[in-house]
Amino acid sequence: MRIVVSEFMSLDGIVQAPGGPKEDVDGGFAHGGWSHPFFDPEVMGGAIDAAMGRAGALLFGRRTWQTMAGAWPERAGDPFADRMNAIPKYVVSRTLGDDELTWHNTTLIPGDDALARIRELRGTDGGDLWVMGSPTLVRTLLHEGLVDELLLMIEPVLLGGGKTIFPDDGALRTFELVSSVTSGTGVQVCTYRSASGPAAES
Repeated sequence: MRIVVSEFMSLDGIVQAPGGPKEDVDGGFAHGGWSHPFFDPEVMGGAIDAAMGRAGALLFGRRTWQTMAGAWPERAGDPFADRMNAIPKYVVSRTLGDDELTWHNTTLIPGDDALARIRELRGTDGGDLWVMGSPTLVRTLLHEGLVDELLLMIEPVLLGGGKTIFPDDGALRTFELVSSVTSGTGVQVCTYRSASGPAAES
């Protein structure tokens, strides 16, 4: 399975709390929901639908999984929501228990075993292993060379600080731009594939 990461991202590389004001206020982040004015159903929605069509399973960090688990089951009946609810899901966490996995078809990956288990999943056949949001997890995956593709929806706004997906370890990592389209709201929807390190060898 390829590991594909998709993010709503500001011009200054922030991915924190694009969906709502209370989604993630760590560090005093005050701009939750910042991506809504820029959402383009045709271009951005189309990219998300296409990513879902290629996905064999979803992978989340704890906070993003809890946000999704609190939203998608209530939307049953919509084709995208039904797919989200039915698809296999994995959540990496050191604190969640199996009894808290209320979202259908979710499997817990204990934090201490995460990298080994994710490498196992990446080595299996099937569709993409799709990661949405989950900045702490994604930063680790990038650090370990486990991200095969980035789908970045870069929105015309500066947020001045917040969580990012990018490692700050000084390592050089090369990606190849394979597609780019501009939405009517000024969002650059860009797909990058890994061109260096272990992810390029898959």
